[in-house]
Amino acid sequence: MYMRKTTNMAKGKTYPPYLLVESVHTPQGPRQRTICSLGSLRPGPLEQWHALARKVAASLAGQRSLEPTALPIERMVDKAPPGPQRPGPSTAQGTPVAPEQVAREEAREAGPVHVGHQMWQQLGVETILRRVGVSAWARWLSEGMTLHRLLWPLSAQATPAWLRRTAVGDMLGTAFATLTEEALYRTLDQLPPHREWIERALAAREQQLFQLDETMYLDDLTATYFEGQVMRHRQAKRGYSRDQRPDCQPVLEGLGLDRDGCPKAHEICEGNRQDRSTVPAMLERLKKRTGTTAGATVVVDRGMADEENLAQRRAQGLPYIVAGRPAERAAWVTELEAEAWEDVERTPSPRNPHPPKSRVQIKRRQQGHEVYGLCLREGREAKERAIRQRHEQRLWADLAALSRRIEQGQLKETAQSHQGIGRRQERHPRVARDYRIAYDAAQKHLIGQEDTAKKAIAEQLDGSYVLQTDRQELAAQESGRTDVLLTRVEAALRAMPSPLMERPLCHHLQRRTETPIFLCILAYHLLVALEKKFLDQGTHTSWWSLRQQLSTHQSVTVGLPTGNGQTVKMRTGTTPEPTHRAIYATLGIPMEVMQPKIWHEHIT
Repeated sequence: MYMRKTTNMAKGKTYPPYLLVESVHTPQGPRQRTICSLGSLRPGPLEQWHALARKVAASLAGQRSLEPTALPIERMVDKAPPGPQRPGPSTAQGTPVAPEQVAREEAREAGPVHVGHQMWQQLGVETILRRVGVSAWARWLSEGMTLHRLLWPLSAQATPAWLRRTAVGDMLGTAFATLTEEALYRTLDQLPPHREWIERALAAREQQLFQLDETMYLDDLTATYFEGQVMRHRQAKRGYSRDQRPDCQPVLEGLGLDRDGCPKAHEICEGNRQDRSTVPAMLERLKKRTGTTAGATVVVDRGMADEENLAQRRAQGLPYIVAGRPAERAAWVTELEAEAWEDVERTPSPRNPHPPKSRVQIKRRQQGHEVYGLCLREGREAKERAIRQRHEQRLWADLAALSRRIEQGQLKETAQSHQGIGRRQERHPRVARDYRIAYDAAQKHLIGQEDTAKKAIAEQLDGSYVLQTDRQELAAQESGRTDVLLTRVEAALRAMPSPLMERPLCHHLQRRTETPIFLCILAYHLLVALEKKFLDQGTHTSWWSLRQQLSTHQSVTVGLPTGNGQTVKMRTGTTPEPTHRAIYATLGIPMEVMQPKIWHEHIT
């Protein structure tokens, strides 16, 4: 736009109005179109003429000045003729764009993927895999399968489709349009030979990032199972089913963690092995992965420790803490009513000071070279009582079904009725000991009576647990924290089947069944690392909550049609919301999920 001086005659007087005009393209060639009349500019200084023209042009484009002005710009704009439609905004290359035709395509979930990708980089997994000789394409697929396990855990068959409908390709800079299951299977074959080196490098990196406490290690078992007939897997053997799937062949998985819940090592064992037989191999794994030295305390539950195992720990110079079975609390009934309890001080979270921490008390007793501690936690009593009541309801429902079978004459022999009672008692051991159940052969019906003395003892012991250790100097504070650590191990073992959904295993080849479990371990490394970053800053949250908040941050393709037969395409992320920014700031990762990419396409 520019100004043009004209001359008008009216009643014998000459008026020199100034017009604001612009050049337009017409079929006859370039022409000038009058925007509005600026009147006579003689009263104003010359330096204000061009400023006035710019302000009028900006007002016509929809912009308003933040600075007050005495010039009647709005009236000039209102008087301007509508004329032909003005060209829209331009791209960086100067191409005019039609705003009403802007398209938004291929929206993909980017927030959770961005967090997982950045934690993968912070833990140095990419560098670790490169050092062991894994190719670039296999590294991308390994990260994609791990993120799939962390964000949307399904089988390997669902991984290609999931990668294509998320922003993983945007962040890795590669397309997964032609990805097939065979490529994933080939990647699964590359990781198991390097498992030990990868776990050792990850443990060193996490120690560097978080300054972890390596004076205590926790060891426990979980299990997964195979679907179908497993003929070529030497570790798939029938045994006790932790998944309530006795029809499937299981394998055991030992997991070693440090005090902060970071996984250090894992071991895959035969499905029919006893729990306590896995401890020596697991401790040897920990020693290779972390260089465990004498003095580090090993924490296990009673099912994984017998006198032989404890003697081996003492011979190796490894102190131990063993969580006792519930039945072992019966020896402490008289101690519950006595005084001399020690309070365990628990510091509340600075971000969540209310409600206050539950009260924990401990009472210690020396027995030979070991120290036994009875711990009592406030709030745990109601939880255990509710669990017992639920088991009682199940026991009586089973007994009622058995009684109906007897009355209908389905169990004709007395031995069959006794056998049915024994099976119910075996199925509900937590509460069966508190009832006297018998069969009246003469009347042909069941007799069930509550043992009030035993049940009173059980209710008295609710909320308590026993610890056994050879650490003579174990303080009340340390004993109280052990229960929290065991809870953390249970949370880790629950995270493997859910939310990481390790179960079931669909691969039957030996080399390929190890990798899905290893991918769950890698995903759990990412999960623990991001939750620990929040915990270190006083924020108690879970990955599930963070994932829900981040799901609204997406990446999109914006299509900008132009007037010259082309469409300008831009692949970029949406602007992060305040919630997203707060999460990214806590984790110390970039706010933008990807670098924008611009290209041109011809309109067909």
